[in-house]
Amino acid sequence: MVAGQFDAMFTQMMLKSMRDATPSDGLLDSSSSKMYTSMLDQQLAQQMSSKGIGVADALTKQLLRNANVAPDAQGEGGLAAMNALAKAYANSNGAPGNGALAGTRGYSAASALTPPLKGNGNSAQADAFVEKMALAAQAASATTGIPARFIVGQAALESGWGKREIRGANGESSYNVFGIKATKGWTGRTVSAVTTEYVNGKPHRVVAQFRAYDSYEHAMTDYANLLKNNPRYASVLNAGHNAEGFAHGMQKAGYATDPHYAKKLISIMQQIG
Repeated sequence: MVAGQFDAMFTQMMLKSMRDATPSDGLLDSSSSKMYTSMLDQQLAQQMSSKGIGVADALTKQLLRNANVAPDAQGEGGLAAMNALAKAYANSNGAPGNGALAGTRGYSAASALTPPLKGNGNSAQADAFVEKMALAAQAASATTGIPARFIVGQAALESGWGKREIRGANGESSYNVFGIKATKGWTGRTVSAVTTEYVNGKPHRVVAQFRAYDSYEHAMTDYANLLKNNPRYASVLNAGHNAEGFAHGMQKAGYATDPHYAKKLISIMQQIG
């Protein structure tokens, strides 16, 4: 199930890249046509990957080798391989830079991305949020090089572990778990929401326009593109597995106006492990 979802996500990202490389269609190129094209690509991705394209299996085998898992376990598929990878992660004491998973880029599967959360009063909801975001975060991690737990941590901070997710007038989800605003160059759907902005260190409640997405995968892809294509986030992409470097880089780049943003982000990432 998880492998199939990962293959479908990879295929959808590939289709999107192909669409982006195609010249626009002039009068026929509109936000509505882009939305329907995105929906079509989702269906195509599901059909093309229904029998598996091997990406998830190859990635899992690579991580199992990196984790020094026994060869007989590497030959097993599905949950057996995932459990072996999760066990290797547990043996590494949850530290990305130490033990069996040292040197890997983020985590490739939900079971490895969801260690027991610590220091959180509502761990059940936090666990559910991490599980829901795991696959999409891994895809964004593969694109940016930013560890998946950092990406999920920022989504958790911006959305309050999903409790404060930005919604439209009818209550529909915008899937915008990163609080990304609809700037001048954004041509997709938008939603209005009340947010807190800090001016001279003082909080002010304002109404702002935010981007609306078709799915969490769409949101993660846009987030990854934002970091990759904006020069001011260069230090963030170079932070590697340094959580403090990532958090302070985000604050210095002006991702949020909260003067304590880095401190809050570090605290959230520490809860994920």
